[in-house]
Amino acid sequence: MLKALITGANGQIGEALTRLAPSHNIQGFATNSEILDISNGLRVAQIMRQVEPDIVINAAAFTAVDLAEQEKERAFAVNCEGPRHLARACTMQNVPLLHISTDYIFSGNGTSPFKETDDPSPQNVYGETKLAGERAIRAVLPHHIILRTAWVYSLTGKNFLKTMLRLGFEKGALSVVDDQHGTPSFADDIAETLLIMANKISTADKPAFGTYHYTGAGRTTWHGFAREIFDTVKTETGKDIILTPTTSDAFPTPARRPAWSVLNCEKIEKTFAIAPKNWQDRVRLVTKILIEQQSTHTEKGIS
Repeated sequence: MLKALITGANGQIGEALTRLAPSHNIQGFATNSEILDISNGLRVAQIMRQVEPDIVINAAAFTAVDLAEQEKERAFAVNCEGPRHLARACTMQNVPLLHISTDYIFSGNGTSPFKETDDPSPQNVYGETKLAGERAIRAVLPHHIILRTAWVYSLTGKNFLKTMLRLGFEKGALSVVDDQHGTPSFADDIAETLLIMANKISTADKPAFGTYHYTGAGRTTWHGFAREIFDTVKTETGKDIILTPTTSDAFPTPARRPAWSVLNCEKIEKTFAIAPKNWQDRVRLVTKILIEQQSTHTEKGIS
């Protein structure tokens, strides 16, 4: 059984990795920031020596996009120095590293999906730190996979889908931006992808290391994402939530968001036979589960 050190286990993808690892015949040694602060190089080396993993999957990151504009040093420590420490430790113990990156490393300008080879040009501090993390890994460790994804949501943690459900039921009417394009990506699907890749590179004679993209299949806007959520709400509960499209100018934020975040996922399908799943199908599934969970909690008197 493959032994994987999983960082960032409290996050959306980290939680999914930890939960799904056994079904892929992987023993996951899960760590959160309290157990392993990846910006602490000595601690990284210590945990690596203790665990002696066959592979490392880094799901730890500073993901507060707006806060990163104010806490630039902290964001760089976690998103750049952290991956560098992990890569160095992996080099010392001769194990591969799988690392999660983001669509935010691109400019956000375009009309066709970004390929892995397209030039990066981040528009905010978060994107800058994630790009720096990618480069730090490449400079230290040849045996790596960098997996870029976007618009992550899950059954746990804070994310757009859960926020829309809460606000939709509370307010009954919302305005959502319709000029930012991307693809919703279910954390479980991203985790499954990483676990499949982990197994394949551990058994391949010539592992296909490098940079890959994985998101849901298709594309939409944040308004389209919300529309799919609320259409499911109406089907499941009969509640009609009013949704109005608006522009990014109506919701100014400290960090600039990319207008175009669609990623081309052809390389991962060709190399690993991993096909992205239709984003609408996955959003409907997760929305239904969350509605059922809320209904169960309400019936039990839990708010």
